[in-house]
Order: sequence, then C-alpha cells, then structure tokens
Amino acid sequence: MATDVVELILADHRRFEELFRQLRDRSTDRLALLGDLAALLVAHAEAEESEVYPALKQYRRVDDEVVDHGAEEHAEGHQALLALMEVSDPESEEWESALEDLVEALNHHVDEEERTILNDTREQVPDERRAELGRLFLEVRQERLDEDCGDLEYVRKIARATADRID
Repeated sequence: MATDVVELILADHRRFEELFRQLRDRSTDRLALLGDLAALLVAHAEAEESEVYPALKQYRRVDDEVVDHGAEEHAEGHQALLALMEVSDPESEEWESALEDLVEALNHHVDEEERTILNDTREQVPDERRAELGRLFLEVRQERLDEDCGDLEYVRKIARATADRID
C-alpha cells in the first residue's frame, strides 16, 4: 500500500470525483453515497490540516499562504457539504443545486491543491518525510472515520468552527 502523502491525497481526490459521479445519478442510493462522501471528505480535510499542512510549512519552497488558503477552502467545502446534508429530499431541485455547489467548491480546491501544494510537496519534501506524513495522514483519517465524522451533527460542528476562515 502506498504511503507517500501526495499519492494518498490524490487517491482520495479521485474517490471524491467518483462519488460525485455516482451522486449525480438519480438511480443510486444518494443518501448512502452522501454519507460516504461526508465521512471521507471530513476525515481527509482534518488529517491534512492536523498533520500535513503544518508540516509543509516547515519547507521554505512550500508557500505558507497557499497552505493556509487550502484550509480556507476546506472550510468552504464544509459549508457546502452541510448545505447539501440539510436538504431532506435527494430528488429535489434544491438537492441538485446544493450538490453542484459542493462539486464546484471541491473541484476548485482539488485543482488548486494538486497544482500548488502537492506539486511543491513532491518537489521539495524528501521521500522519507512524505512517507512519514502519509502514515500520519492515514492514521488521523482512519481515527476520524472510526469516530463517524460524516455524521450531520459533526459536520454542523466543524462548519460552525471553521466559518471564520472564509473570506
């Protein structure tokens, strides 16, 4: 199993994209898929913010402002996720609109993170450190998943807690 933090983050990004494709399909169990997405998205963001982002700030050529902006975009993603989770009818236009808002916010973040933070990490952070960060990322992500971090009440809590990061 890969432990390079860049590869692990990229794998999660591809899983988000797959979940978005499935969520757009009205014939799927959208609420179950949303639960899967919520859990992975929250666990992923919290693992990045607690282990990866602070470590990357130690490297001169990894831009601190870009890393901080990534955390702001996580907050925006939490808000969009909460808005979707609070729509009760997955067949409604309101749900469709909230899903597209989440997709747009997440795709923007994924694109920026892959072009900036992850490229800088690949170029500037030694292999051994990326592997160490990968192990820490996986550990925290799994802890959050085990704590049911995709639960609506938990998402509400983190959305409130991170709202001040949004410009």
